[in-house]
Amino acid sequence: MRVRIEPAGFDFEAPAGATLLQAAEAAGVELPSSCRNGTCRTCLCRMLSGQVRYRIEWPGVSVDEKAEGYVLPCVAEPSGDVVLDVPYAASLA
Repeated sequence: MRVRIEPAGFDFEAPAGATLLQAAEAAGVELPSSCRNGTCRTCLCRMLSGQVRYRIEWPGVSVDEKAEGYVLPCVAEPSGDVVLDVPYAASLA
């Protein structure tokens, strides 16, 4: 599965079973994060396209936020190709 981070244009593969955050870090891309368990919302960002499944039953995203496309990359695994809007993403290299 391919993941693209906009507006920076980072593009990388997400291995099966990896969260979006884990896949980004493995590819040398830093996304905002803190708790890594879906509660602090530091990583909250908008998914421009694609679908995810969550590792936890009810992540810290409201019903309205979900409807608007917001996701928590720390606990979200892609179900296919995904494009995220993460203005503060940075290269770790």
